[in-house]
Amino acid sequence: MARVVAYLDDIFFQAKILETAKQLGADLKICATPEALAAQFAGSKPDIFIVDLNARANPFEAISRAKSKAPGVPIVGFVSHVQTELAERARAAGCDEVMPRSKFTRDLATILAGAKSHS
Repeated sequence: MARVVAYLDDIFFQAKILETAKQLGADLKICATPEALAAQFAGSKPDIFIVDLNARANPFEAISRAKSKAPGVPIVGFVSHVQTELAERARAAGCDEVMPRSKFTRDLATILAGAKSHS
């Protein structure tokens, strides 16, 4: 079973990710603050870390914590397709893949299934 940690505070995306993870049998933990995120990395490493780059509680701090607490765990960020500067900042901060929200939504099952295959 894949272990997925998602950093987001958007209720719509929380529900979308939760439902997809449930269908795939993935263990999903959702965090909305850096403190909650730190608790998720205290135990076993997740197979993938997903971050909403528009989260209100500093997504760049979340990326930094993920990189330091769980090196090697892939980080996938999503953002509005028009926020190219934010996407570049995320890549520079350590996001392995940054994609538009529409692509993230369309490919979510594939992203989670890919994490599952590496667990």
